[in-house]
Amino acid sequence: MPLKDDHYTYHVTWSEEDQEYVGLCAEFPSLSWLASTPEAGLKGIRKVVAEVIADMIANGEEIPEPVANEHVSAKFMIRVPPEVYRKLAIQAAENGISLNRLASAKLS
Repeated sequence: MPLKDDHYTYHVTWSEEDQEYVGLCAEFPSLSWLASTPEAGLKGIRKVVAEVIADMIANGEEIPEPVANEHVSAKFMIRVPPEVYRKLAIQAAENGISLNRLASAKLS
C-alpha cells in the first residue's frame, strides 16, 4: 500500500556489484531494493518504506521526518585550517566577491 503524502527522499542508482539498479531512501539508509530497471527500483523502495512505516506505527515507534519537510536555516559553518582560509579569502578578494559567495559557488 503506497504512503499518503510520501515526501521521502528517494534515489535510484546502478549497482555494478549486483548488476541491477538499487532503490534507496535517504531517511531509511538501511533499506534498499534491487530491480532490473530504474522505475522498478523506485517502485520497490517506495513499497518497502511504506511497509516499514506501517510496522513502525504498529509498534509505536517514531517515524523519521522527511528531509524535504525539515526547516533549514541555510546557514552552514565549517572550520578550515588558517592557510585554507587565507587562500580562499585572497581568491574571493581577487574575484571581487565575498568569501561566503565564493564558498557557496564552490559547494554547488
